[in-house]
Parts: sequence; structure tokens; C-alpha cells
Amino acid sequence: MKIVVIEGFTINPGDLRWDALKALGDCTIYERTPADKIVARCRDADIVLTNKAIFSAEVFAQLPRLQYLGVMATGYNVIDIEAARVQGVVVTNVPAYGTHSVAQMVFAHLLNLTQRVAHHHQTVAAGRWAKTPDFCYWDFPLVELHGLTMGILGLGSIGSATAKIARGFGMKVIFHTPHPPTPLPCNTRPVDLKTLFRESDVLSLHCPLSAETRHIVNAERLALMKPTTFLINTSRGPLIDETALLDALNSGKIAGAGLDVLEIEPPVNDHPLYHAKNCFITPHIGWATRAARQRLLDTVVANVKAFIAGNPTNIVSYYSGKQAVDV
Repeated sequence: MKIVVIEGFTINPGDLRWDALKALGDCTIYERTPADKIVARCRDADIVLTNKAIFSAEVFAQLPRLQYLGVMATGYNVIDIEAARVQGVVVTNVPAYGTHSVAQMVFAHLLNLTQRVAHHHQTVAAGRWAKTPDFCYWDFPLVELHGLTMGILGLGSIGSATAKIARGFGMKVIFHTPHPPTPLPCNTRPVDLKTLFRESDVLSLHCPLSAETRHIVNAERLALMKPTTFLINTSRGPLIDETALLDALNSGKIAGAGLDVLEIEPPVNDHPLYHAKNCFITPHIGWATRAARQRLLDTVVANVKAFIAGNPTNIVSYYSGKQAVDV
């Protein structure tokens, strides 16, 4: 089979190996593929592996040979699943590979907001400590996490891992999710959405993007939050109404935000949130530790192997030969 990887660089910028994938067929790997070259590069492929490229109905219609589309990520909102069903293309994704890394990123942002380690290092390196009349100094309130309430919106694998770390810091954990796990994690309390926003000292977002969750963090809900609350988003950018967040930060309605995702990625130059009060943005890297990317690549290869063997796994949806089937 002919395999084409159209976005290889983000998963493997050079520190991983493609050998296991190359062993499965005639494999061509492109680091990046602009939208106007997707069809040309995929036209002769039986198997295509992608990440963030958009596969619309129009694209699928031009790829009659395509049998399998592997999304090298968990989210697959860029794929027209209905068009894939109609054309008989199996679509898979890679769930849960970044659980520990993304949960770690939550606390990287939270500890930055509560301790400002990089800022204080910079002032020390600039010579300020050497000149201070006291044995120490700090420029921002230093916040202890022990005893604070961590609110989690969405208690899937990453939300659950975040809750576990929060409990390790001695935090109380509340959560809101449509489908609570059974049994509930130890020392974790389910609450309604208003209570989540009202009681959280830290609110961390871990829900998928859907019509119901788009802008779930809006002006109305931000107004419910304490002025001391920190908002962390390592999930999907459109969960937050960025205009409402900008106002909440600059007016002091909340204390700060740590964002690893934005509504549009990459963002526009001079994005308004770059200049918001106590807002820190990283370029969607929570998933990108080497360990997580290796798990991602291993699962990508396993997904392709399973498809070739006739037993596809991690299926988003597929065509049964008679009718469209959701799984």
C-alpha cells in the first residue's frame, strides 16, 4: 500500500524514527503540506496520515483511491466525517497519548501564575537581588495551592490526571462533566456548572470542542468567578470567548490566565491577549513532550497495522459497505 504522511514535522521534528511506519508500505513523508497541495500529494495514496490539514467533502471527492485517513492527534474536527463515510474511508485518531504531558502543562501554567519563577529569575540575573536592602523580595503575590479549590471542566483522562496532581498539592477538587466516571475519583466532588465557576480558585478546561462547549467560558460565566481565580486552558481555544476573557483580565474580574491554545492557531500578529493583564500564552505545546510524541507515533503505526490487517482500531467512523456507521 502507498502511505503518505502530509504533516510529519510537528509529530517528528527529527528526534523520532519513522522506520516502523516505513516498514508497512511505500511511504512518502512531507514535513508540511499547504492546502493547495493536499490533493496532488494524496491522489495516489491508499493511506494518508494527517494532523491539522482540512479534509473537506471537496477534498475527499478528489481522492477516490483513499481507503484510510489516520489523524495523528486526538481531535478530528478538521475532517468531514460524513464525507468520509459516504466515500468509504476509514478514519481513526489517537486518544489519550498526551494525558500526562498535558496535565503537567496545566501545572506549568499554574505555577507560573502563582510563583512567577521566570520573572524573578530575570530580575536576579539583572542584578536586583544583589542590590536589595533585604534578604529577599517578590514583585507579585505568591500563592500557596494547598487548600485551594481546583475546578475541572471535563473529567476525562486528562481532567482526571489533573485532579490527581491537584490532590497531590493538597487542593480540593470539584468538577463538572456530562458523564461522571463510576466510581468517582477519591476526594473529588461533582458540581453544577454555576457552582464550578463560583467556587473554583483555579479552573482548568478539559472538555472537547462542540456546539455546546464553544464559548462555554463567556462573559456571564466569567462574572461568576472570584477575582482571585486563575483560568487554565490546555484543551481547545474556542472553549473561551477571547473578547470576554480580555475584558475579565484587564478589569480584574479574574486574577490571571494560562493558555496553551487559542481560538485561531497560529494566531494573528499582535493578538489582543498578548497584552492582557496577567495572561500567559504558550504555542499549543502541552502535548509535545518527546515521551508523548513517541506514544503518538507508536499508536499511529499500530492503527495503520490494524487497518492493513483488516481490524481497524481507534475508529472515528467508517463505512460498513451498506450503511454509514458511527462508532
